[in-house]
Amino acid sequence: MNDGNSYDAGRPDAGGSRAAPYIPREALEGVRTRRIVAVGLDFILVAGLSAALFVALFILSAGLSAFLLPPLFPIVAFFYNGLTVSGWRMATPGMAVMDLEMRGMDGEPVPFLQAAVHAVLFYVTWLFPPLLLVSLFTNDKRCLHDILADVVVLRRSA
Repeated sequence: MNDGNSYDAGRPDAGGSRAAPYIPREALEGVRTRRIVAVGLDFILVAGLSAALFVALFILSAGLSAFLLPPLFPIVAFFYNGLTVSGWRMATPGMAVMDLEMRGMDGEPVPFLQAAVHAVLFYVTWLFPPLLLVSLFTNDKRCLHDILADVVVLRRSA
């Protein structure tokens, strides 16, 4: 697929199987820095949504749900990432502001479940910060959680 906004994914090789996707160098320029800023923006948005939902549920239940609400942040983050990345923009609001989009390694948009699993893997990776350094050693600047979820983050305008 080459729509001018992405990359040529999975050209068949001589054996008939799919070769590694070709990703233009421009699509990867500044991706790491932009991702860091996008994560910060998205964290603020998820925290705000979680806080608003917590307060609303706390008030509606007259305080009875206070003990059930602490795991609200991961639940909101799961749906936030899954719904926004699998949406028409193929990016969270933070990624969109930073001119990024997420695609599957086949070049197609990422479905909800794959996007949500990517988010879970991302938050698990934060438990072991040295794992984030994997992107320094991969040609396509993919982090370990990107590799496991079979996605790539690219500059939208490239």
